[in-house]
Amino acid sequence: MTEREANSYSPLTLAFLGDSVYDTLVREYLLRQANMPVAKLHSAKIQLVCAEFQSKAYDLVAEILTDHELAILKRGRNATGNTVPKHADAAEYRRATALECLFGYLYLTGCGERIRELFELIINSDLNNNEQIGV
Repeated sequence: MTEREANSYSPLTLAFLGDSVYDTLVREYLLRQANMPVAKLHSAKIQLVCAEFQSKAYDLVAEILTDHELAILKRGRNATGNTVPKHADAAEYRRATALECLFGYLYLTGCGERIRELFELIINSDLNNNEQIGV
């Protein structure tokens, strides 16, 4: 899909797709780390896909984004219509949505290598404490 076509989607629609892209990357990462019971995999996944973790990842990736990618990230952060879950505050949730929006946009525009690069940065950062998440 072209950038112009991808830009025609709302930030929340991009985040809808990006949530799935990010979630799949986390699941694949965890599966490759250890062969463990599904319940443990699920618990570990929850810690990496929660709004709090994704909000921290927002800061990490924002530092290395191109101007265009940063504009997509900010567009996702500023999107309205988010219903904030009980376990997250509004600012964290908006930043998590922004990260998902970016992943959705990159997926639609065929930037799989860039998605992997950003995900590797996140998952290999100090944010990801493997011992804490049981991996």
